[in-house]
Amino acid sequence: MEETSREAVATAVQRVAGMLQRSDQLDKVEQYRRRESRKKASVEARLKAAIQSQLDGVRTGLTQLHSALLDVKDIQNSLADVSKDWRQSINTIESLKDVKDAVVQHSQLASAVENLKNIFSVPEIVAETQQLIEQGELLQAHRKLMELECSRDDLMYEQYRMDSKNTSDMSLISIYFEDVQGLSDELAKQLWMVLQRSMVTVRRDPTMLVSVVRIIEREEKIDRRMVDRKKQTAFIPPGRPKRWKDKMFEVLEGTVSTRIEGTQAVTREADKMWLVRLLEITRKYVLDDLIVVKNLMVQCFPPHYNTFNRFFSLYHNAVSSRVNELAAEDLEANEIVSLLTWVLNTYKSVEMMGHPELCSECDINQLEPLLPQDVVDDLLNKYVKTFTSNITGWLRKALETDKKDWLKDTEPEADQDGYYQTTLPAIVFQMFEQNLQVAAQIDGNFKEQVLKLCLKQMNSFLMRYREEVVAYKEEHIRDRQLPQCYVQYMIAIINNCQTFKESINSLKRKYSQSSEPTDSDAAIERMLNEVAKEGCQFLLDEVFLDLEEMTSEALRRVVVEYIKAVMQKRITFKNADERKEGAERMIKEAHQFKFLFRKLAAGEDTDRLCGAIAAIAEVFKLTDPTLLFLEVPTLVSKYPDIREEHIQALLAVRGDASREMRQMIIGTLSENKVSYSGVTQPIFKEITVPTITMTTMTTMTSMATAKLLK
Repeated sequence: MEETSREAVATAVQRVAGMLQRSDQLDKVEQYRRRESRKKASVEARLKAAIQSQLDGVRTGLTQLHSALLDVKDIQNSLADVSKDWRQSINTIESLKDVKDAVVQHSQLASAVENLKNIFSVPEIVAETQQLIEQGELLQAHRKLMELECSRDDLMYEQYRMDSKNTSDMSLISIYFEDVQGLSDELAKQLWMVLQRSMVTVRRDPTMLVSVVRIIEREEKIDRRMVDRKKQTAFIPPGRPKRWKDKMFEVLEGTVSTRIEGTQAVTREADKMWLVRLLEITRKYVLDDLIVVKNLMVQCFPPHYNTFNRFFSLYHNAVSSRVNELAAEDLEANEIVSLLTWVLNTYKSVEMMGHPELCSECDINQLEPLLPQDVVDDLLNKYVKTFTSNITGWLRKALETDKKDWLKDTEPEADQDGYYQTTLPAIVFQMFEQNLQVAAQIDGNFKEQVLKLCLKQMNSFLMRYREEVVAYKEEHIRDRQLPQCYVQYMIAIINNCQTFKESINSLKRKYSQSSEPTDSDAAIERMLNEVAKEGCQFLLDEVFLDLEEMTSEALRRVVVEYIKAVMQKRITFKNADERKEGAERMIKEAHQFKFLFRKLAAGEDTDRLCGAIAAIAEVFKLTDPTLLFLEVPTLVSKYPDIREEHIQALLAVRGDASREMRQMIIGTLSENKVSYSGVTQPIFKEITVPTITMTTMTTMTSMATAKLLK
């Protein structure tokens, strides 16, 4: 306490020192003193108020504690009195046991009296109830059934209250009312039959369905009452709770499932479009049934049943189970597409669950997928594999058909502009178009996948196409007479390349969301260019082959006409110089022919044809006539088709061979006649020479020098 006082004094000293630091502050000492006095008075007043408040609270607490003590003493005295009274009443309670038993017996007798009429008329009521069930009067039958069950249950309950261990009396009651359970089961069967035909019943006689629902609701109330009594008394009548409401929903679920499962009327063996028909029937049944539920059946059930949503879920689950069963079957490619298109698109469209009459009652976006994603992926992968196999076969078959057209004797078809073409591009891209249209119905990403697959298959197809075109050309080279329309079909093949390009670009514009080129695009472009380029080269080869045939024929014609001119002109050489000059000129012209025609064509007959002129020139060039016996046979051996008249004409042109010499040369040739096999194309066979008589020979000898080589 002293330390506190010292601290207070020190604090006050510091505060006063702070107030009086300057001399001018001494004039305000009195003012400071009054202000501090006011503060002190204020603090003292607050302290007094606080202390007074605490004192009042303590005084009030003491008063309440005193009152509580008095109350505790009063309660203690009262409890003592109650304990005393309870001890005194024990004997009285034991003496009331007989009264209690009498009350229970009275209750049983009262229940028996109340149900006495029903007890004696049980067989009659059972018969009436059975008749009402058979007549379809379900509400009245149920009312009778409730009377019977109420009588039985009340008797059993009273017996249970009196002696729960007396099973013999319970059995006696059960035996007496044993037909009641049979009636209940029979009535239940009728209820389930009505529910199974609910879609038909609600259209023809909705009151029947309403009666069924009312009966089930009654039974639900009885079930709840019996279950509550069981909690209190541990007694529950036989057959309770019936749970007919749960059974009703089970029956409705089974009815929906049966209706969905029963839509398959045909099989794949009987109709290839079986799946399309099945899905369409399912769509129609589900839509019609849900519209009936919305417009008619909802009114037959209590609002708290949430009838439409319940049926909507039942149909969704039934359809989901059915399509999962279908997905597990060995479906073909077109069937996979039909199923996935229906599942992913048709199901939630306005044609089915998204129908305007239904969408106001439910949110289709909240529906679970009909097929799990892994099942969808498996079906898509299976379709891709099947499609790949099928399209390979389709393309091969299309190419084989086109190859058969290449061998026709008629020209290929022409487009509106007159350009040759075949049906191959149209067939190929019609197949692609059909499959892409189908893929587009399923999913955008899947459409892109199928397009890439088509382009990949197109690249492989073009490789085979190129091989077949090369083989077509090589086969034609073996016999250029066949096929007759080779050039026209080769032109059509070249035109097809442009059609393929245009068709591919059209497909990409229509079915691809990306404009970026792919590896397949570059490969296809390159392959089409190669096919078109090779086709043009094959046509050029054909032109050059035709030119080579024409050149060979021209050379042969020139040589034949040249030799014919030599043999048919009536000229003779006068002397050796003229013969030498003429022979050298013939040899020179033969070399010129050879040089010219070798540049135009590389035929094997060029040397032989031009050699015939040179060989004749050698006959003319000889200075010694006796050497003709050697030179003429050499000429004949090289050209076996030369005849005697040709030799006669050549000797006549030479002009220095005597008659005897000509006869000897002809005779020698006759004796050593060279056989002509006909393998080598003849030259002299087409040259005709006039018959030369002696007069002619004399005339020819006297003529001037020939103009043969001018």
